[in-house]
Amino acid sequence: MEGNDDETRLNQIIRNMKEGFKQCLMECKSFVEKIKALPAWLSEHRDDFKPTKEWLHLRHWLKRLDTYIIKKFLGTYFFAIALIISIAVVFDINENIDRFINNKAPVNAIIFDYYLNFIPYFSNLFSPLFVFIAVIFFTAKLAENSEIIAMFSTGMSFKRMMRPYMISAAIISILTFYLGAYIIPRGNVTRLDFEDRYKKKKKVEYVRNVQLEVDNGVIAYIERYENYNKTGYRFSLDKFEDKKLVSHLTASSITYDTTSVHKWKIKDYMIREMEGMKEKITKGSEIDSIIKMEPQDFLIMKGQQQTMTNPELSDYISKQKKRGFANIKEFEIEYHQRIAMSFAAFILTAIGVSLSSRKVKGGMGLYLGIGLALSFSYILFQKLSSTFAVNGNMPPIIAVWIPNILYTFIAIYLYRKAPK
Repeated sequence: MEGNDDETRLNQIIRNMKEGFKQCLMECKSFVEKIKALPAWLSEHRDDFKPTKEWLHLRHWLKRLDTYIIKKFLGTYFFAIALIISIAVVFDINENIDRFINNKAPVNAIIFDYYLNFIPYFSNLFSPLFVFIAVIFFTAKLAENSEIIAMFSTGMSFKRMMRPYMISAAIISILTFYLGAYIIPRGNVTRLDFEDRYKKKKKVEYVRNVQLEVDNGVIAYIERYENYNKTGYRFSLDKFEDKKLVSHLTASSITYDTTSVHKWKIKDYMIREMEGMKEKITKGSEIDSIIKMEPQDFLIMKGQQQTMTNPELSDYISKQKKRGFANIKEFEIEYHQRIAMSFAAFILTAIGVSLSSRKVKGGMGLYLGIGLALSFSYILFQKLSSTFAVNGNMPPIIAVWIPNILYTFIAIYLYRKAPK
């Protein structure tokens, strides 16, 4: 009896599988027929897809209320930048005026080389703070004037009210990324050069224990390199084939020829060439050689990553990784941080609107305080996570994105608690 029951169940399973397969086959045939009919349908309805003047007009996509909120948001954002950066410039002048005078910095260099590049750099750096202040300030003002209550009374949902905020955040996000990735790095070259001349030294004049792969299977080592005379001391160059050492060059010094590319002058050298059990030794006082390395490959100036655009950063990181150069975490952090910072505008906007859209007694003071605390904590957390990446073993991409991930959960929680 048990055998018959098992056979019955097996037959039932087989029948179910056949029916499921037939149904799936019919659905696939129906889908293919719809795909075949798609060109004819598009040809029949092509007039419906032609953009009209009304379709292209901004009012087709944005209502008057959307435009009103976007103007308020962006206006408050740029006003906050102008106000806070003006205060920052005053404090910076007060702090550095003695250095400028003692180092005889020209007035036009202070204005055009330093502060003209100082303002966009710090505006972009603290963009999350300005976004938060703008959202909290004007949204709390809308709630205080009962404008948000009026919106909800017309049947508008909180989700619909968020649309113009997210559009504004997208504008700020694109602007922040483009400036940080392509425009500001060019200005940072001039700003950092001014700081090195008249404010504080940033350039590295020497470096010790340099080791890098200059070509496939070719490893260079310099015990100490002095930038003032472009000379490295106690130099060695090892060449490997199939993981076996075939050539070993040692020299007392090596000098970079600035009139050419990758040209080095090697002094007091000895070359050992290994061929099986045989060894050939060559000595000399001086020889010119082409070695695919330059001083800037290992002379890393403080803040150098800020002077590179995103494509330059990407090329530099991949190049140094291939050479086995380990000191590139700050460059990786800078590259990923520019992308992560652009997404911060959406997260902090959602938090700000969720916090300040409720009308409460006492005005906007409480929300403004909470907003400032959250924005400062975001910036502080971002700096701390970057420090862990530089000094610890945390991957830079994870360290940079941790604040965004954490504050995304905060934004979701506050959004759910916001008035609907």
